[in-house]
Amino acid sequence: MNASTITFAFHESPVGELFLAADDDALRIIEFPQNRHQVKRLPDWVEGDNAVLQETRRQLDDYFACRRSTFDLPLSPRGTAFQQQVWMALREIPYGRTWSYGDLARHIAKPAAVRAVGAANGRNPLPIVVPCHRVIGADGSLTGFGGGLPIKRFLLQLEGSLPQGELLAS
Repeated sequence: MNASTITFAFHESPVGELFLAADDDALRIIEFPQNRHQVKRLPDWVEGDNAVLQETRRQLDDYFACRRSTFDLPLSPRGTAFQQQVWMALREIPYGRTWSYGDLARHIAKPAAVRAVGAANGRNPLPIVVPCHRVIGADGSLTGFGGGLPIKRFLLQLEGSLPQGELLAS
C-alpha cells in the first residue's frame, strides 16, 4: 500500500463500534455508529490494519479506561481552512473542562462567528481525539452532537465535566 491508500477498520468501544480510517501516515476519520455527517467511503479504501490504526485503537482503549486524557496521534482531517482552525482550537480545550461555542469563537479571534464555529465543530471528522464533545451551549446545556447526545453525555461524564444541569437529565 502506498501512503495515499486509506485503510479502515472498526473498533469496539463503550459508545459502540467506531469506524476508523487512516493512511499510512495519519488518522483521517473516526465515526460513531450513528453519525450525522458520515464521510463518504471511496471504492479504493481498503479494510485492514496499519500502524496508525493500531496506535489509535490503543489510545482510544486507554482513554475509555481513564488511563489517558490526551491523544498523541498523527492527524490529517480534511476540511476548509476555517474548519481546520476550529478543529485545532478544539484540541486546546483541557480534559475535564468545557467551553461554550462563544468561548471557542473568541479563542480563534472570531467572536461573531459563533454559528460558523458550531457548524465547523459539527463537521469534525475526528471526534474524541479532537474533543468536539467538550463544546456546550452558553447556558451549560448539551447541544447538538454528530454522534448523538447520549454519547456526548457519556464522554463528558467519563471526563468528569458533565455540566450540573445535565447531571439531573442523565
